[in-house]
Amino acid sequence: MTRFFAALLMLLSPVAAIAQAAPLTLDEVLGASARSAPQIVEALARVRQAEGRSLSADGAFDTVFDVDGKSRVAGYYDGTVVESRVTRPLTTNGGYVYGGYRASRGTFPVYEDQAYTNRLGEAKVGALFALLRDRVVDERRTRRSVAGADIDVARFEAQMVAIGVQRRAVDAYQAWVAAGLRLRAYRDLLDLAERRRGAIGRLVTLGARPEILLTENDQNLVRRRALVVRAEQDIATAANTLSLYLRDDAGAPLLVSPDRLPADMSALAGVAPTGSSAAAVTRPDYRAILTRIDQSTARLMLAENDLSPRLDLRGEVGKDVGPVGLGGPNRTPLEAAVGFRFSVPLQNRAAKGRVAEARAEIDALAQRSRFLRDQIAIEVEGIVIAVGATERLAGIAEEERSLADRLAVAERRRFELGSGDFFLVNQREETATDARVRLIDAQARIASARAELAAATADRVALGLDR
Repeated sequence: MTRFFAALLMLLSPVAAIAQAAPLTLDEVLGASARSAPQIVEALARVRQAEGRSLSADGAFDTVFDVDGKSRVAGYYDGTVVESRVTRPLTTNGGYVYGGYRASRGTFPVYEDQAYTNRLGEAKVGALFALLRDRVVDERRTRRSVAGADIDVARFEAQMVAIGVQRRAVDAYQAWVAAGLRLRAYRDLLDLAERRRGAIGRLVTLGARPEILLTENDQNLVRRRALVVRAEQDIATAANTLSLYLRDDAGAPLLVSPDRLPADMSALAGVAPTGSSAAAVTRPDYRAILTRIDQSTARLMLAENDLSPRLDLRGEVGKDVGPVGLGGPNRTPLEAAVGFRFSVPLQNRAAKGRVAEARAEIDALAQRSRFLRDQIAIEVEGIVIAVGATERLAGIAEEERSLADRLAVAERRRFELGSGDFFLVNQREETATDARVRLIDAQARIASARAELAAATADRVALGLDR
């Protein structure tokens, strides 16, 4: 009854059944992994977190509007004054510009004479410019620059996470394919023994062969069944591992069926990396270190800025409008004023300490980048050597498999014609199967080495990240 409902479901959903039966490809695995792997999704969330910090740093340049009001509700004077002001920090200087409006009514004591305005109030604009300290860099611009670089670092780290995940996804897929191909090889070996058992049984019944031969064949059957069982366990384990990377649209792991195993060893070709000699330039971890050097350089410039004397120039223009108020006519003419502020740090040990700290950090990061650059170059060269060696070994394994197959076929034909030795035909068959398995393992090692080379050179196209 269960089989009936399963068959009915397949008839009602032919497209889904065909999709499930279609051979699983490496591109499908890499696409699902790049789209839904939790590590990649987490790394992308870190990028958004860095973007949030950068937006927060941009808030230092927000335009600020504020209103201040004061009214005397008791006492001899009854003055009321309301003042509004809009301040806009400069993005290319440590200063700011501002504009304001102030209006007052009533009387004020002599020590608050500046509160008086004409009837329609006073409009005022002004600016402050840094001429020495904070002219080129200041804390606001440095904080924004560092926060922007944090986004780049987070993106580089996300790329490295994605590369590592895709590298492991390739290994998981190749391990599943290799386990499936080994299972096929051992099943083929078992089928030979099972087919031979019937023929031997008939010969024993006719008295043409001794009964011990049937027992010996049964012994081979048991041994070959054990090989199949172990291979079935291996492919189940590999499918379970592969489900970490093969996921549906909702991100849930998919346990792939053995029915989706590719037909031949062409699925073990793996990725096709370029093996670029400029791997260090494109590696995200190396670029992340260079970005951190830029951040430390920005901090060094800010610390050196704090050692400079401060010289700020400010200017302001104000104009009262409307009828003359209680303050008198002396507020009506246009007013303009300029001023400056000068200060020299005599003991600025805090800034000196930050300078020393930033320089030491730059030196440390420079040495780290140098080591990583050398390490990447040596690693890539070593992988290229390994790929070449594994390809040569695979060629030898292919030749060995071909020869072993020919010997097994010839020995099996001799045995069927009655002139071969039973022990020898089994040995030939098992040797041929071992050669087949060694070829599968060699192809799997080639695929693994190619994936490692793609990861070492940050080949995003080969790893399915830029498709």
